[in-house]
Amino acid sequence: MILAGDIGGTKTNLGLFEEREGKLVKVVHERYPSREHAGLEEIVSAFLKQTGAKPTAAGFGIAGPVVDYRVHTGNLPWIVDGATLARMLGVAKVVLLNDLEACGYGIPLMGAADLETLYAGTPSEKTPRVIIAAGTGLGECLMFWTGSQFTPMATEAGHADFAPQTDQHADLWKFIKARNEFVSAEMVLSGRGFQTIHEFLKPDLIHPGFDNPSVDPAPEITRRALANECPVCLAAVDLWIEIYGSEAGNLTVRNVARGGIYVAGGIAVKILPRLRDGRFVAAAQHKEKMADFLKAVPIQVVLNEDCPLIGAASAARATA
Repeated sequence: MILAGDIGGTKTNLGLFEEREGKLVKVVHERYPSREHAGLEEIVSAFLKQTGAKPTAAGFGIAGPVVDYRVHTGNLPWIVDGATLARMLGVAKVVLLNDLEACGYGIPLMGAADLETLYAGTPSEKTPRVIIAAGTGLGECLMFWTGSQFTPMATEAGHADFAPQTDQHADLWKFIKARNEFVSAEMVLSGRGFQTIHEFLKPDLIHPGFDNPSVDPAPEITRRALANECPVCLAAVDLWIEIYGSEAGNLTVRNVARGGIYVAGGIAVKILPRLRDGRFVAAAQHKEKMADFLKAVPIQVVLNEDCPLIGAASAARATA
């Protein structure tokens, strides 16, 4: 039995997997609100008590850099220690991964129904691929061919500087800079970015929840946008998507990722109807001297939100 976890700033997904005929099969799954718990150990303990499971291997994808077998989570006040978890679970070693690394291990296990093509391009086998995933934060990852499989390499590129591409983007940068010391890509391309862009576009339009720190305004903004209930919400979502596409293109050219762009994370699935309109693809391809290169790069959305969980289980299976 393999225990796997996908740990983000908003939610923690835990699952138990069995190997059947060479494939990983999820047999139990629970979701926990991350901020309501003191740490991952507390959640894992409750999950194991509830299920009565005794895993033989474990892997966790966590939003944050893995350094010396520990993770200081970026959007939670947690420290996840691999050695502590291993002792608690009674296994030789727990696999700790950045959450985008976990996603990278999961993508090769996805089926056709788990992916939607935004742009077909010209697929190139065994060449680098990239993953970009906006959610509570912004994750970015490189996948490179090692001779037998694609291996993911995590980055913390979401905390790199936001790169404006238009006058409007530059004005948004100034708007954020007036309030903050830094203007990172994640400050725009995450759930909190929707409210920031909405306030930038029309400061005097305040929807319910904007002033309530316990309410995430992103779902309301995206819902109103998709339902055409609020033109400012729609404009905010479209601007967000344009910037998201531009950042995906940046990630691609920096890594010469001819193999493809995978757009993962919960936000992409929720705003998929707007991603389909070509705005994301156009922004990704709009780069100096690189348009022809980028027009060959496929772009797919990862629809299966269990992808990081499956990837963490797959990485743990290799250690069992």
